[in-house]
Amino acid sequence: MLAARLHLGSNRHLALDDVPVPEPGPDQVLIRVAAAGVCLSDVHLIDGTLNPLFLEGDVVTLGHEVAGTVHALGPGVSGVREGDRVLLQAGELRGEQTYTRGVDYDGGWAEYALARVDTVVPIPDDLPFEQACFIPDAVSTPWAAITTTAAVRPAEPVGVWGVGGLGAHAIQLLRLAGAAPIVAVDPLPAARERALDFGADLALDSADSAVRDKVFGATGGAGLAAAFDFAGVAAVREQAIVCLAPGGRLTLVGLTDKPITITGGTAFSFFQQQLRGHYGSSPEHVTELVGLQRLHRIEFSRSVSGILPLAAVEQAVRALETKQGNPIRLVLTP
Repeated sequence: MLAARLHLGSNRHLALDDVPVPEPGPDQVLIRVAAAGVCLSDVHLIDGTLNPLFLEGDVVTLGHEVAGTVHALGPGVSGVREGDRVLLQAGELRGEQTYTRGVDYDGGWAEYALARVDTVVPIPDDLPFEQACFIPDAVSTPWAAITTTAAVRPAEPVGVWGVGGLGAHAIQLLRLAGAAPIVAVDPLPAARERALDFGADLALDSADSAVRDKVFGATGGAGLAAAFDFAGVAAVREQAIVCLAPGGRLTLVGLTDKPITITGGTAFSFFQQQLRGHYGSSPEHVTELVGLQRLHRIEFSRSVSGILPLAAVEQAVRALETKQGNPIRLVLTP
């Protein structure tokens, strides 16, 4: 089968390799991949910004956002049937450690993928594979940040910094959760327009020196109860913090390997504000989202910015890296 594999080491590179179709073991199923999302973390794995922590060996098939059909069952496996339409959780728990699909073990940028049976999630017949595949991560990460880490309540004023693949979904989900008003902040005009289309009440240019004043004006002078940094940039954190209400919390979803600092430390403490770190999601966040989609509370057709064949994986990676067309999610189809 064809697989897009990251070769680590001194000559780090992505290659389309011809590899054997894997055989499912006693607790595994073999998935015929129908769609796989291209995430910025995949780009960072390729460029070396991120590295696998638990990978055995120096080659891995990328792709942690995967949907398809059950093709074959391992010995003694039950609970699923051949032909079932499914998506895959973005990782699996081994002991006390979470291993990430497409990072610590082979993922779904391939014609077939192995999955432990407890990471297989059935999806409705009316949910297209190209929309289902990125529910784990692109949708579940902001959902977990909103519902668990930030614990947003209805009618709370919120701010979203960075309206890319995660931030755009965050706006949809915050509206579903009843947050109000929702303020989006992004330097790109197209991203701000998208924020309004996805349900933001106000979209501001991060370069506008009056961002703080406009946020407080939109919230009746209260400030934001919760803010989200989806960019992982120091300037974003500094701007978001001064927009917080007393007791407000800033949740860091965008990752950075740089030190995290707060310039106005005294004010931050005086107003008893909070900084909360966030990473990924748990299995229940994915199943919650599939349940919401099953009842048509959410839909992600606007999130599919392009569908490319697996053979065009390098083109997809470049497009995401350079933000060509300002994509939310690019999807590969083997």
